[in-house]
Amino acid sequence: QVQLVESGGGLVQPGGSLRRSCAASRIIFSNYAMGWYRQAPGKQRELVATITSGSSTIYADFVKGRFTISRDNAKNTVVYLQMNSLNAEDTAVYYCYAGFTADWGKKYDYWGQGTQVTVSS
Repeated sequence: QVQLVESGGGLVQPGGSLRRSCAASRIIFSNYAMGWYRQAPGKQRELVATITSGSSTIYADFVKGRFTISRDNAKNTVVYLQMNSLNAEDTAVYYCYAGFTADWGKKYDYWGQGTQVTVSS
């Protein structure tokens, strides 16, 4: 069974930093696009950042210049999200995502368990 195991969430003060990790197992990691989404109370889940199998990145406007997504296909099966200059609006449950579309069109989507990030003084 595919697993995406997240770590690195928690409580941080405004202006602080956190580094999130998501370890994938039982997938061909290098084939998958990876990403981070978040969901705040009363809001829909939204994209934070994605990174393709070739390490091209896309960021939501609200995190550009503050967050960095990265992966290392050669060394491990982990995707990272470095979050800097955090503010209260970044408070949410953050979810790791893995996605792959096979040549024949079948889509494979997996989600991590979600981890709370709270930005508060």
